[in-house]
Amino acid sequence: MDVLIHLFVGLHIVGIAALLGGFLTQMKAMGRGAARFVPGMLHGALTMLVTGVALVGLNQAEHHHINTIKIGIKLALLIVILGLVYVKRDEEQVEKPLFALVGALTTVNIFIAVLWT
Repeated sequence: MDVLIHLFVGLHIVGIAALLGGFLTQMKAMGRGAARFVPGMLHGALTMLVTGVALVGLNQAEHHHINTIKIGIKLALLIVILGLVYVKRDEEQVEKPLFALVGALTTVNIFIAVLWT
């Protein structure tokens, strides 16, 4: 079961990399006001959601302690990110504050995962 948990952790990291990588590749365009949500950002957020839910289930099956408050906050942030990216995915340009919000929430989500023990 540990191998499966580690596999899903790796896939979760791939999802966050896709989301944050998509944001970082659009930073220059954001400066010009021409940033857009690329498909990799949506796919990364969906990957994070699916693998995160799987990780919670696998860890509960192994009777590991789950910090439900931490997971709830991370899930809430991810749902906001996913909602924004999904709704604005077809627009040619996304407003700077909205695009920056997705990057900030993604970064906050990473720091919650790493620093909250």
